[in-house]
Amino acid sequence: MTAAEKTLRAQVFDLLRPSDPTPGARRWRTIHLAVLAIGLLAVILLSIDELLAPPRAILRAAIWGVTVFFLLEYAARLWVAPELLHMTDASPFKARLRWATSLPGLIGLLAVMPAVMLAGGYSIIGADAASIFCILWILKLGLHAPAFGTLARVISNERAPIASVLIVFAILLMSAATGAHIAERAGQPQQFGTLPNAMWWSVVTLTTTGYGDVVPLTPIGRIIGSLLMISGIAVLALMTGVLATGFAQEERRREYLRVWDQVARVPIFTSLGVVTLSEIVGKLRTRYYPARVTVLRRGDPGDSMFFITSGEVEVRLPTGGTVRLGEGAFFGEMSLLNRQPRTASIATVKPTTLLVLYASDFYEIASHIPALAEALESEARRRRDENLERQSGGAGGSHS
Repeated sequence: MTAAEKTLRAQVFDLLRPSDPTPGARRWRTIHLAVLAIGLLAVILLSIDELLAPPRAILRAAIWGVTVFFLLEYAARLWVAPELLHMTDASPFKARLRWATSLPGLIGLLAVMPAVMLAGGYSIIGADAASIFCILWILKLGLHAPAFGTLARVISNERAPIASVLIVFAILLMSAATGAHIAERAGQPQQFGTLPNAMWWSVVTLTTTGYGDVVPLTPIGRIIGSLLMISGIAVLALMTGVLATGFAQEERRREYLRVWDQVARVPIFTSLGVVTLSEIVGKLRTRYYPARVTVLRRGDPGDSMFFITSGEVEVRLPTGGTVRLGEGAFFGEMSLLNRQPRTASIATVKPTTLLVLYASDFYEIASHIPALAEALESEARRRRDENLERQSGGAGGSHS
């Protein structure tokens, strides 16, 4: 494979990658979700038997179009599978085979099954067909939800406390079902005559759903029910707490890694060392801006500074001149250090990713990491001198 083909494959891979923040990838995800919505809506409407013939023909055509779209997407994802990070050591054939047998690959294959069914003459009418199409296509929504991967990691990380909560749930369930079976079976043999029936009541009560289709009538049964409801609230609250804590920790880890990756692209940070970087990463916030958006306006308070990790911005100087800053540069430090309003407006030239450092966090970092403050002050002095030279030459201005 030539270098040009590899470059094209990498570009397509970035476009299809669910976590890619670029505008092209975001547009692709929007198109993908729109096509999925059209397909599901067409299937749902086609399940209405009273629908007239002309609309049914349009809906069938829409379903054909969606299936072809998903088929082409599946072929594209299969082609770019060797670009996956965990498959770089495998041959292209093995990488594609491993992707095809992975969960995303199987979901993609299921999504194109309607095309196979249509080609085989399967009739797209009736509620049964609609249900099949909806089940096959709705699975693709999971590919747009990165939280599913987070959920899997949370469950893996918190498996011990989750298992403990489930054991408590099972103990309460079986104990309450057994007690209700003994107390209520004489008066309500149909509802509590068997343990499975009693377990249904126990599950409904323990989860605080309360359908009301089965209700204990004896005093002992009602006492058991009351205790079970209180226990259910406690168990569900405990499970919620475990999952919420796990999610919060996982999101903090993900955000830390995401910011670290962005920080590594800024030269002024990489020169400070790993230990220093670990302190800075926790203070920075990632912001994404589309093209031609004003980030700062002249006269705004100097309460933050920005580092460019990708993209480009334009500094609009007071005298009418402009300066462009690219990846690795930063701006807003003059107003932050001098505690003065912004002296220039800054807008994005193309889609840009910025790291924001607020004033309170900056001064806290500066007290622990003097090297960063010194580097920023040195750069601010250099820019100030440069601006003075420009002013003497008629170009004037500053980097806010």
